[in-house]
Amino acid sequence: MNADKQTAPLQRDETLDNATSGGPSTLHDNLLTGLRAMFMASELPDGSRIPEAELCQRFGVSRTPLREALKVMAAEGFVILRPNRGAIVAPIDPQEVGPLFEFKGALERLIGLTAAERATDEEIVALEAIHLQLNEALSAGRHDEYTHLNYKFHRGLAQATRNPLLIQNYETVQQKIWRYRFLVNEHDTRLQQSFAEHERILTALKARTPLDLAERLESHSRLTGQAMLAVVANRKLETASATAKKRRTGTRRSPNPIETEQA
Repeated sequence: MNADKQTAPLQRDETLDNATSGGPSTLHDNLLTGLRAMFMASELPDGSRIPEAELCQRFGVSRTPLREALKVMAAEGFVILRPNRGAIVAPIDPQEVGPLFEFKGALERLIGLTAAERATDEEIVALEAIHLQLNEALSAGRHDEYTHLNYKFHRGLAQATRNPLLIQNYETVQQKIWRYRFLVNEHDTRLQQSFAEHERILTALKARTPLDLAERLESHSRLTGQAMLAVVANRKLETASATAKKRRTGTRRSPNPIETEQA
């Protein structure tokens, strides 16, 4: 596998959790928010080198906090870190979304079948608490916070299975789709639908009905995948259109002096 196209796996979920602490905003939090918005707006072309000096000036930070923030951006899938060569913008690949969610759907079904029976009462209470936080974030329009809480919710369900192999594979898939989550979670309609699906997932979990929970989780994953695929494909078209426009503008040239003289 090409080393340029992979990042080191996270240890558990520490980097992702650290991106949003839930406390007062810090310089690190504000820097992450600014970088995330920049990447989602496609200000830098896919595959382009990260201009560290320019970003330090733009955000008013030194290279050390910027590089720490870029590590989080790499964990979220926005950036590829290349040792001794600098970071580049990770390309968005629409063809990656379908297979990822096909595999994720199978994992979600297995999570539903096992978590319904193995989750402790304390774990269910904890998931309900996260669900309430999701509602607060959704109501306040805090999309980034919703994305992080959604990650914690689904990670909690996976951990309730007590199956280390399942948890490990689920975590790997979650990290791969992390960047796409930020893109789709910019749309309020899908977030509202997602929250309603979470309500039904919690109902099935509390009722401890394995087949019902499995079906609801699999359906939720499928609908999320469809939404992500649509958003990513649309972004790809927008980027291609913008690139073509720049090329057309760049090919416009002044009249050739020699041609003018001959005319």
